[in-house]
Amino acid sequence: MAWYDEAVFYHIYPLGLTGAPEKNEYAEPVHRLNTLLPWISHIREIGCNALYIGPLFESVGHGYETTDYRKLDSRLGTNEDLVSFVERCHEQGIRVIFDGVFNHTGRDFFAFRDLKEKRENSRYKDWYCNVSFWGINEYNDGFSYDNWGGYNLLAKLNQKNPEVIDYICEVIRFWAGNFDIDGIRLDAADVLDFEFMKALRRTADEVKPDFWLMGEVIHGDYGRWVNQDTLHSVTDYMLHKGLYSGLNDHNFFEIAHTLRYVKNMAGTLNLYNFLDNHDVERISTKLINKAHYVPAHIMLYTLPGVPSIYYGSEFGVQGKKERGSDASLRPMLDLEVLKEGEPNPWVQPGLDPKACCALIRRLGEIRECTRALVYGEYTELKLTTRQYAYSRRTEDSYAVIMLNNDDQSSLIQVNCENGEYQDMLSGEKTAVTEGKLEHSVDANSGEIWVQVKPDTIQQEKTPSPGSFKVFSGTPKPREEKSIQETEVPDIPVDDMTVPQLQALILKKLAKNGPLTEQMRRD
Repeated sequence: MAWYDEAVFYHIYPLGLTGAPEKNEYAEPVHRLNTLLPWISHIREIGCNALYIGPLFESVGHGYETTDYRKLDSRLGTNEDLVSFVERCHEQGIRVIFDGVFNHTGRDFFAFRDLKEKRENSRYKDWYCNVSFWGINEYNDGFSYDNWGGYNLLAKLNQKNPEVIDYICEVIRFWAGNFDIDGIRLDAADVLDFEFMKALRRTADEVKPDFWLMGEVIHGDYGRWVNQDTLHSVTDYMLHKGLYSGLNDHNFFEIAHTLRYVKNMAGTLNLYNFLDNHDVERISTKLINKAHYVPAHIMLYTLPGVPSIYYGSEFGVQGKKERGSDASLRPMLDLEVLKEGEPNPWVQPGLDPKACCALIRRLGEIRECTRALVYGEYTELKLTTRQYAYSRRTEDSYAVIMLNNDDQSSLIQVNCENGEYQDMLSGEKTAVTEGKLEHSVDANSGEIWVQVKPDTIQQEKTPSPGSFKVFSGTPKPREEKSIQETEVPDIPVDDMTVPQLQALILKKLAKNGPLTEQMRRD
């Protein structure tokens, strides 16, 4: 198996974490990247063995309008700083992947500057898509071109142009050769040309064994991107949405349905799982009941896929999009202040930073010593709106996960193999003799029961028990709607919540005659 199959990622947006200015003046380098060196030990301490960091290279603003693919952003430092940073990560057993922004460039990129200067005579006019010298834009260029997301700041590269393909492949060779990285996260992979991605994959296979290509994909059939010819993995935005909205709606059905849907679509692909990142609001902000921080992260670490923690979220850091800006999602943080655990403006009120971090550390330990959580086949064991149980199994490792999103404890019983089991979170042990594991799961919590097999690696590394009460506040009351009051949106059935599906069914039944109370209850 490759290193990335057993990876637990930490994700850093460096321009934000280091407090770099929003605009790059292209001045003398400021060595802000070096301020992240203390984070490397922290990343390893909480059980992460891989780092996704970026964007890193010279740009004019947020990092995705690349000016120079071969030069560390001067707001962060020099290439020598980046070489040293990756070396320090590797010394602590942490793999490193960079953000590869290959769909578009900034307007200060050398090819685009040449296009602005020489117009029709530029040798780079075919480096960009649909350049028209009869067009116009807000920059008064006297020509127009395709962009990404409607932003002319991001000029779309022509990925069918052999020169562009060769250039980007050389960039990958440069990064691998000079910085010794272990892979690349491809920005906007869902709009990259497939032949272009095949060229990137051939280059990845050439530069380093197990060089990982992971793509940012929001919607679509993940299997189109993940295969032997293109990418190794993609972001699982479907599960991301299911995890937080399923908890907010007290609806484990949404999460279980998402898993079935993704499995039917993508088979056993090892997708990149996350609860938050630099583009979406923090999980501690999105959760209505902040105590759901616990079951959310238990699922992140125990469901199929590669888990990832966004910097600061292991302390319960909050973040909400404001006036269309992502700035609050990408803050400058003080690691020592967060570790102290005292109330501070970054952390979601009511969450205990120390308890949150202890939970993440424990989950990392459990995943590292339980092979079933990495490679095991997923089987659904119990499913109600508020209780959920599933198993992960390999030939030599077996785990049963029980989850409760209710504000009351719940007795959960599931069928499983006979034997001795230990809850890897609390340390409690129990024996199963009649094929049924039964336990009362605390409110808004979960348990990870692993079958005890003394001759396996899991028993050599079993972590000590602990208690993880991360939330000290009162859950925010939910605004419940009756089924009859729920609106039925004009969206595909697969995208509906359970209340919306229930309302849709009642609406269809009403066409056939009066609705009875029994029909509504059913």
